[in-house]
Amino acid sequence: MPTAIIADDERLMRDQLRMRLEQVWPELEILGEAKNGDEAIELVDQLKPDFTFLDIRMPGKTGMEAATVIGNKSHIVFVTAYDAYAVEAFERGAIDYVLKPSEPERLKITVERLKERLHKPAAPDVNASVTALLSQLTEKISAPKPSHLQWIQASIGQDLRMIPVEEILFFRSDEKYTCVQTERYEALIRKPVRDLAEELDPKLFWQIHRATLVNVNAIEGVTRDIRGRHLVMIKGRSDKLEVSRSFLHLFKQM
Repeated sequence: MPTAIIADDERLMRDQLRMRLEQVWPELEILGEAKNGDEAIELVDQLKPDFTFLDIRMPGKTGMEAATVIGNKSHIVFVTAYDAYAVEAFERGAIDYVLKPSEPERLKITVERLKERLHKPAAPDVNASVTALLSQLTEKISAPKPSHLQWIQASIGQDLRMIPVEEILFFRSDEKYTCVQTERYEALIRKPVRDLAEELDPKLFWQIHRATLVNVNAIEGVTRDIRGRHLVMIKGRSDKLEVSRSFLHLFKQM
């Protein structure tokens, strides 16, 4: 039975990749998970997996740095969000890759390549392959991460969904979860509104209540109910979101 470990500093991304791999390669046994490159190196030495899925960018040792230490002890599979920037670079090299968020159809292509390599020795010169990849990906990899969240990882039933923030109409929290509302569906996350308010672009999302954030582009207008409360109307929807007194100043210009 083929074996693997997964290394990614984001738990939801590890969960999603594990779930997708179970769908497209049920025979693959995931022996363990790591949150950074150092942990991945330790797991490879302890568990000796056939494959090591390494997120390129992690705190501490990055996936690239971990790969040079792991060498040919395990087949390296990089997990990358760089898409078009990465595809050409990886397809020229001897190291495989998975794009994230991982989608079943694309993952199947990678799995077929991995199955072919299962009974072959790992790339003998991993350092050379990593160096070649770095030279082609340096600009993208070294670029600073966006200062604000670009997407939200949310649960819809048993699935994890990567939702671009511009598609989200509003966030609304209760005591346990935060509802993520888009035009097409509702998803749930555990992150409270107070944390989201610090991580989202304040020009795009306004906090209008201690439990509510709204996408400025989704606002149709503001109305009052018979109790005198100010309510935000959402374009194309019947939802009306209450505005706390402390946030009324946001709407003076409207």
